Amino acid sequence: MEAESRRVLVEGAMIFGVRLDDQAVAAFDLFLRELLKWNRKINLTAIGSEEEIITKHFLDSLSLCPHLPRSVSILDIGSGAGFPGVPLKMADPTLEVTLTDSVGKKVDFQRHLIRTLGLKGIEAVHGRIEDRGMLQRFENRFDYAVSRAFSDLSTFLTLSHSFLKEKGIALAMKGELKEEPADLFEEGKILYRLRETVTFTLPFTSLKRMILLFEKQ
Repeated sequence: MEAESRRVLVEGAMIFGVRLDDQAVAAFDLFLRELLKWNRKINLTAIGSEEEIITKHFLDSLSLCPHLPRSVSILDIGSGAGFPGVPLKMADPTLEVTLTDSVGKKVDFQRHLIRTLGLKGIEAVHGRIEDRGMLQRFENRFDYAVSRAFSDLSTFLTLSHSFLKEKGIALAMKGELKEEPADLFEEGKILYRLRETVTFTLPFTSLKRMILLFEKQ
């Protein structure tokens, strides 16, 4: 990792309250190199530059850290190349993280990454979140659900609902929204209450970001 990239990673993480020591920076550097290497063979990300991966993938993932207590369980839906679940686990080893994706090669990369980084308390599961088998395995299991995979907010909230414990939290990561977010209802029944809306600019970029915290009802 180049010196400027290292500075962006360390200082950007600090903005979200995450202190990265030399060992943690080395782990993120390894993640970066493995991502770039695998990306030449399979389509993991359209972002190809080192600094953009650090800002748009690593720091964007770490933006959730202020909203996650220690030792909670997290379901990362459609995690692709491991975002945001793997950086969250790297930042806080007490988290219990389950990564899911419907693309087998992406799950292969996630499992390779978990082994290479020596992470414990994290697993990668191949499957569609809509599948009955996923629901049977993980129903009402998680404290938090997160995703960067869904462009449609209501789809993410509806699909994640059954996987959360009572009063569990769905963390939606969005860009700027044209409409004000609101509680989610389905057939007259309330599924979620909007608990908090957080807006910020992604460090070292001009990109506007929003994190929406919905509490399961």
